[in-house]
Amino acid sequence: MKDLFDHYIDEACKQTFSGWDFCYLTASKRMHEKPLKWNYLNIVKPFLLKASCMLDMGTGGGEVLSTLSPLPPEVFATESYKPNIRIAKKKLESLGVTVIELEEEKEPPFNSNLPFEDGHFDLIINRHEGYYPKELRRILKVNGIFMTQQVGSISVLNLLQFLNQKTMSMANWNLKSAINELESYNFRIIASGEDVAFIRFYDIGAIVYYLKAIPWLIEGFNVKSYKEKLWDIHLKIAKEGYFDVLYHCFYLVSEKI
Repeated sequence: MKDLFDHYIDEACKQTFSGWDFCYLTASKRMHEKPLKWNYLNIVKPFLLKASCMLDMGTGGGEVLSTLSPLPPEVFATESYKPNIRIAKKKLESLGVTVIELEEEKEPPFNSNLPFEDGHFDLIINRHEGYYPKELRRILKVNGIFMTQQVGSISVLNLLQFLNQKTMSMANWNLKSAINELESYNFRIIASGEDVAFIRFYDIGAIVYYLKAIPWLIEGFNVKSYKEKLWDIHLKIAKEGYFDVLYHCFYLVSEKI
């Protein structure tokens, strides 16, 4: 049991992560996301087909945007996580997308000063990226569409509480709070949905890799500091076969009025 634990930990620590691609875990079925009640691409597609100029906020490594073909005539993508910039440019520039690097912001409001003219876009899409409604309103055309999928505030909470052995404060970020905020800036909500699902991990190495890949979940995460609790999760997986982590998501489509 101990040898297997050490093997998984050592393997996870040696692996690198790039873009926003978890195929290292998903291809081997070591991590499995329960499907959400909606499909992001299917929601975006009808608005994409009508758009002449669009923006993808927080494109990551361009993994999602590159699948949305055919793209409108004019497409921009922003990204602030430095390891993703080179990957996004390599993947997207050949598709005619202009990738713009933004300075990473540590505190809200996020994306509050975007380098675009007033009323420039008829479609803005956003998958798991922070946004500032006032700035969205500035750069959207009248009747322009803003569509976002967001990670809600209870995501991963059970894992973080298990590792830290304490009740953690929870932000109020959910579909209702997002709708209220956008409506206060004169956006009309066209469609929305919310789901609490789970991500299932089948070994402790997959969990360590996940925490390394998303460093803002636990600032300064390292195996040594959490080894005892990681061992407890390892034993739990050995007994039950898996460890489920909460995954809270919501989406909304809104129109500038």
